[in-house]
Amino acid sequence: MSMPKLVLPGEYAALRAEFAGRGQRLVFTNGCFDLLHVGHVRYLQAARALGDALLVAINGDAGVRALKGPGRPINSEDDRAEVIAALACVDYVTVFEDERVTELLRVIRPQVYAKGGDYTLETLNAEERGVLQGLGSEIRLLPLVPGKSTTATLERSRQP
Repeated sequence: MSMPKLVLPGEYAALRAEFAGRGQRLVFTNGCFDLLHVGHVRYLQAARALGDALLVAINGDAGVRALKGPGRPINSEDDRAEVIAALACVDYVTVFEDERVTELLRVIRPQVYAKGGDYTLETLNAEERGVLQGLGSEIRLLPLVPGKSTTATLERSRQP
């Protein structure tokens, strides 16, 4: 399937330069986005509202397994990227293979970095936070929708 919103690693610098050249704010976020739910949708809509375009980096399958355990992901990285790309609030999607997004941040240099409210500045990965602060990126922590998470969805699905 063709995915016009997909950005490949060789295109990151050009995408960043395009937005910087126009004086526009590129918002960047990342996550597993394994089972899309209303919490994800509201979060991504709020992230998009912070700038002129939203780039969502999807953890590759190996990264999800490392973060969430051997039973995850439920959906493949290609399927997750396609579903996220289908959302109107998402302008660009990429898949990254590392467990952390640190190197991607160094290349993309987003004006705004959005993360869910389950994080604080102190619990955000220290290396990622350091890169963002060094770049002068604005870090925005967005509120979660109570009770809406992939883990909660999976737990409900296992109940009789």
